[in-house]
Amino acid sequence: MSGYLSVVVYLGFIVAFAVVSLGMAWVLSPRRPFPSKLNTYECGAEPIGGAWVQFPVGFYLVALVFLVFDALAVFLFPWVLNVRDLGLWGILAMLTFLTILSLGWVYAYRERILEWK
Repeated sequence: MSGYLSVVVYLGFIVAFAVVSLGMAWVLSPRRPFPSKLNTYECGAEPIGGAWVQFPVGFYLVALVFLVFDALAVFLFPWVLNVRDLGLWGILAMLTFLTILSLGWVYAYRERILEWK
């Protein structure tokens, strides 16, 4: 149990911080907002048209492809720094990871997601 004591204490600090933060936000927040707070804000310009504008699906697809390559960068750099310590299993695991990401890129390329229309 003594090995988990620090984890329990840390978890207690996390829960206490969350409760105190939400409590302070509730106590300090204004109950009646100013009329200017209820207006729409777009860099000082009056909005034109409705708020329900459909964006082309290309924006979302580019964002998903960006997340794939962002995951590649997040996991590849620490692996490169520790590749000698990881040995053969570390290399095989990273090759599997790179293969899966490469298949995602090939799929995006075949579906012409990367072409901006």
